[in-house]
Amino acid sequence: MRIGVMIGPERGDSSRKAARMIDDIRWAEEAGMDTAWIPQVPTDFDALIAVSLMGAATSRIELGTAVVPLQAQHPIALARQAMSAQAATGGRLALGVGPSHHWIVQDMLGLPYDKPAAYTRDYLEVLDAAFAGTGSADVENDTFTVHNPLGIAPVAPLPVLVAALGPVMLRIAGERADGTVLWMADERNIAEHIAPRITKAADDAGRPAPRIVAGVPVCLCEPSRVDEARERANRILGEAEISPNYQKLLEHGDARDVGDLCAAGDEEAIAARLRRFADAGVTDLSVRLLPIGENREELIASKRRTREMIASVAASLR
Repeated sequence: MRIGVMIGPERGDSSRKAARMIDDIRWAEEAGMDTAWIPQVPTDFDALIAVSLMGAATSRIELGTAVVPLQAQHPIALARQAMSAQAATGGRLALGVGPSHHWIVQDMLGLPYDKPAAYTRDYLEVLDAAFAGTGSADVENDTFTVHNPLGIAPVAPLPVLVAALGPVMLRIAGERADGTVLWMADERNIAEHIAPRITKAADDAGRPAPRIVAGVPVCLCEPSRVDEARERANRILGEAEISPNYQKLLEHGDARDVGDLCAAGDEEAIAARLRRFADAGVTDLSVRLLPIGENREELIASKRRTREMIASVAASLR
């Protein structure tokens, strides 16, 4: 299991966010993390621009988006962005994409959210054509009619991972992509619902075994503060109550909210919980550092303790 961390813009002054993300990615590379996953927050920095900035500050670590909503741009525009970012990072980009949620696509962007699975399949067909490096993307399907010359091509294999929660999307991810990027999926969910479906779809399509990237909040704390950590996770990371996609996903596992998904406690308890994700079929762990504290200084100290713990146990989790 590859070990990675989520690095995002978070809250605060926009003028300081880029420097903070660069500091975080430098730490991740120096600490030996395999990957870093950059979320596309609807109200904040562009994930692929952030990837390019982080790539300039590092030389080894893989940089993934988790995930870019497909409806926000034409597939040719996203393909150009992705290949540009991949070139800027020396071929270290993993492009995580997904059809997002109705409250982002419909409510925020004012775009239709009809048949997101079919839209994703058609979109991936255009991305495949653009990434083929033939000098032109030529696709006609139910959603797109594209005949677009391209003077740019991937500088290395460019993995595409699709956020997939339900059976249809998992089949598409297995058939047409290199894996999936998950959020709100616990161990039983992955072992019994996600891994078997996406693996079978990939096998049936003659593709390699898919990557399964699981996002997990982690908080190093005293056992007496585990409930506090879970409550904070629900307060700052909770989305299931407004997302039918997550609500349906939760039905396949034991977690009922993001607090249940949180790996919290001492080092031994956290390492044991994360090993269960590996046993469930997770190939890539994306740790969302979850600090707790009463003030800014305590939150910063908590975050540093948690990330140092992840670095120290990473070798035993691989």
